[in-house]
Amino acid sequence: MRAVDYHGHTTLVTGASAGLGAEFARQLAARGSDLVLVARRRDRLEKLATELREQHRIQVHVVEMDLATERPGQALAAQVAELGLHVTSLINNAGFATFGPFHQADPDRLRREIAVDVTAVADISRAFIGQLLSAGRGVLVNVASMAAYQPNPRMALYGATKAFVLSLTEALWEESRGTGLRVLALSPGATRTEFFDVVGTPQAAGGTKLASPTDVVRTALAALDRRNPPPSVIAGRMNRVMAFLARRLASRRQVIRAIGRLTAKEA
Repeated sequence: MRAVDYHGHTTLVTGASAGLGAEFARQLAARGSDLVLVARRRDRLEKLATELREQHRIQVHVVEMDLATERPGQALAAQVAELGLHVTSLINNAGFATFGPFHQADPDRLRREIAVDVTAVADISRAFIGQLLSAGRGVLVNVASMAAYQPNPRMALYGATKAFVLSLTEALWEESRGTGLRVLALSPGATRTEFFDVVGTPQAAGGTKLASPTDVVRTALAALDRRNPPPSVIAGRMNRVMAFLARRLASRRQVIRAIGRLTAKEA
């Protein structure tokens, strides 16, 4: 397996102000890709952009945008066009979760969660996939989650959104075969990012050991380095084992009850 050289690429990364988005930016910059960094917090984007320009002598553009707005794909594509850029790779990383019983959740927060975790992923993928296919050499990575592999009591909507991302991305993997575009759904488990600050409780991790963003992104890029990349990859050996056991050795009822008991302890 040989590491892919991203010199000559322009990669757009959403949710790039922190966590996995910032780590994708760093590792792709180290491989030579120019970047378009997208998030709501412009100050953080500018700081990261300065760091990456100085370290890797690449072009880095910053786009401040709230992806919960209507038609984020069209709005983002228009801003990229104004910059005179042709995007060759896309990392849909932005997302957040809500923890607690579904009936107690703030409806406005749930609508925003759907907008960012589902609508924006689909809309941005559709807005840029033509450019990606015409380039014929880039990647499309949509960040799903271990939560995609089973229902998640007390994070019910989040699990459902990530199941959508996983299904959509694996379908796009098949549709893109033979085009040169490598498509991948990345499913991390609990990771050391600001995710749990936004959720509102670190207990949503279920007491599991937190992975490092560096290792999670390395897993994704290593999968894309393969001669025949898979449609999806789970980050972390133990996460892969747990997903296998849940599919093969337990009934769906047992899996849901087990997750429910785990999250009930943390509620």
